[in-house]
Amino acid sequence: MTAPTKPSADSPGNALSGPTPGENLHSPVIGWFDENARDLPWRRPEAGPWGVMVSEFMLQQTPVNRVLPVYEQWLTRWPRPADLAKDAPGEAVRAWGRLGYPRRALRLHGAAVAIAERHGGDVPTDHAQLLALPGIGEYTAAAVASFAYGQRHPVLDTNVRRVFARAVTGVRFPPNATTAAERKLARALLPDDDRTAARWAAASMELGALVCTARNESCHRCPIAAQCAWRVAGKPEHEGPPRRGQTYAGTDRQVRGKLLAVLRDAHGPVPQAALDRVWHEPVQRARALDGLVADGLVEPLPGGTYRLPLT
Repeated sequence: MTAPTKPSADSPGNALSGPTPGENLHSPVIGWFDENARDLPWRRPEAGPWGVMVSEFMLQQTPVNRVLPVYEQWLTRWPRPADLAKDAPGEAVRAWGRLGYPRRALRLHGAAVAIAERHGGDVPTDHAQLLALPGIGEYTAAAVASFAYGQRHPVLDTNVRRVFARAVTGVRFPPNATTAAERKLARALLPDDDRTAARWAAASMELGALVCTARNESCHRCPIAAQCAWRVAGKPEHEGPPRRGQTYAGTDRQVRGKLLAVLRDAHGPVPQAALDRVWHEPVQRARALDGLVADGLVEPLPGGTYRLPLT
């Protein structure tokens, strides 16, 4: 395997001396993954590309333990994209339950409709076609191409970005938003052959999820601790912009969730009075409901009633 081009002196990969970062990292990280990877349903062969795609939508900003039961129910009900495409988008929102960020359910439904209409019901193998699907961004397209089809793409989620920031760049946390420098580094670290690159993508993600965590990292269990630039430097504190933890209680997100819970549990249109009971503050409640309507998650009906969307 040809090693990636060695980063220049001003690139984020210059924190490791000697061999290029990829040469130092691939084998130990993939070897660790072979021994420690979790047995997750979307990693099994029977999951197929659709199972991988569903998992990628659900796992965005949501922990695995919350995703597992919803994922299983989803694939039982809609084992293929065409099955989901036949149902109303509101049914996707209903089945999404309390995973949070329910617009992901609408986006997944939209992707399923496009797959059924444009690709004969099969998740496309081509990265550009994946990226062209509604609701599919840079990360999801790369993840599906890599994890479902074994292709060579940099897959940069929060966990991978943190591993690269520490092991190669020598900082505790990556920037708040993915940068061009991070994308360049991720491409430089990719193994040359597809199979190894896909394995590397999964392995580096799992390392960030289980060992190189945001808090209480387990360096004693890390297969690359001895060559981690951040650890070698003495684990310097984060010097970038403050990292703000997400709040939920009292936010519009919480109100939106309460309103959607009423609509998910209903078998027909819900009157305004039933929605008014879920939150005491009328201005915030109205703002949250207006936001749900604007996002296409709730459909207003004549007579002041509401339902999950049918179209």
